[in-house]
Amino acid sequence: MLPNTGKLAGCTLFITGASRGIGKAIALKAAKDGANIVIAAKTAETHPTLPGTIYTAAAEIEAAGGKALPCIVNVREEQQIINAVENAVKTFGGIDILVNNASAISLTGTLETETKKVNLMMEVNVRGTYLTSKTCLPYLRKSRNPHILNLSPPMNLNPMWFKNHCAYTISKYGMSMCVLGMAEEFRGEVAVNALWPKTAIHTAAMDMLGGAGIEKQCRKTDIIADAAYCILTKPKSFTGNFLIDEDLLREEGVKNFDAYAIMPGHPLMPDFFLDVEGASQAPKEEKKLSGSQQAGSSGAKASSPVAETFRVIQGAMSEEYVRTTQGVYQFELSGDDGGTWYIDLKTKSGSAGFGKPPVTADVVMSMSSTDFVKMFTGKLKPTMAFMSGKLRIKGNMALAIKLEKMLTKLNSKL
Repeated sequence: MLPNTGKLAGCTLFITGASRGIGKAIALKAAKDGANIVIAAKTAETHPTLPGTIYTAAAEIEAAGGKALPCIVNVREEQQIINAVENAVKTFGGIDILVNNASAISLTGTLETETKKVNLMMEVNVRGTYLTSKTCLPYLRKSRNPHILNLSPPMNLNPMWFKNHCAYTISKYGMSMCVLGMAEEFRGEVAVNALWPKTAIHTAAMDMLGGAGIEKQCRKTDIIADAAYCILTKPKSFTGNFLIDEDLLREEGVKNFDAYAIMPGHPLMPDFFLDVEGASQAPKEEKKLSGSQQAGSSGAKASSPVAETFRVIQGAMSEEYVRTTQGVYQFELSGDDGGTWYIDLKTKSGSAGFGKPPVTADVVMSMSSTDFVKMFTGKLKPTMAFMSGKLRIKGNMALAIKLEKMLTKLNSKL
């Protein structure tokens, strides 16, 4: 863990989305120095599923040694941003640091992404970051060591990061483009940098995306807080950088990264937009299926790994799986013993096998037969497969997440 130095004592940080997760972790780290924290977030009343409000976060910040100003801010509303900034300046005398942390996510393909979801991501991630920066900049320019820090990735133009969730990628890269442009525009006046995690970070959002057990593959928010602290305590000449948390902290002398893991020693899931070993660097032509593989169950060898996997799945079917899942999954597999396969966890007592499902699929998953077997035998996590481009998902994402819970129970039988 990176120790506090006291360099942020008396500084005022304006942090969007600071009521929970990464934003709150950065706030608490700065609060230990005695910083002033403006909590600019939407949650003023207790949410039925998400932890924390701007007021509970304020109490934690003050308990950690800082001063807190909770402000109800939806970054889609420009006037709310302006009001919060004016309130911050009136309360603390200025703004020294802006952290653009608020973000919206929908990991859906182009045809599956509703217009309201597109608008949400563009308005929160891109427009919200731009407007909050614009509103804070006149005050930041008056600070002795001003910083803007966006929680956004390096711009990796590998097509794999666009093909499964084009709108989300565009919105996050929009935040990164703000760094690129504003760092040059305000060079010498305000430092503008981006920070992104090397691995998945355990937050409420990750729980919703990855389902039960995902936390074992994640690090704590502390690693982002330490990396952000390192950046924000550097001089304003340190600007225009796209930084990865682990890489930065290694340069700062941190050696024990197990301290940041939810479950030390457990394999960690790499985050989006960072190429991982074995992931395709560009779209590749899939191997064409033979006629026998395309035409019914006779095309699948009874002794093949794929057929054996489906045999075990069929044998493991239960009324409980059907009752709790209520989803039909279609698999389009390429490579050996490829073709169309299905798992029906909606009709009667359920079924699985070769060919199209008996009713329209809720979720269609495309991947190689080799990766399919790895996924169903616990050697490849579905979330990892999706994030690395090995698995494409169309349809109901919530039902896709439910399938991972079933996999956890099946792995002991496969």
